[in-house]
Amino acid sequence: MAKTEAISEVFWQAFQSLPAAERRAIIDRLLQDQRFREDLLDISVILERRGEPSRAYEDFADELKREGRL
Repeated sequence: MAKTEAISEVFWQAFQSLPAAERRAIIDRLLQDQRFREDLLDISVILERRGEPSRAYEDFADELKREGRL
């Protein structure tokens, strides 16, 4: 296990051992950071949509041009 993974596991285990109110306080504090919150939302969208088919950027840009949106 890499050092980063080991450290993350220690923090995760410590977090899980906290009472629910303290876990919630930590989550609330993390969500106060706008960039962190945006990252979580991005990750959520990626995980939700990862099974969808993809297409080339050029095809997408061509479609936008045809629709007059680019």
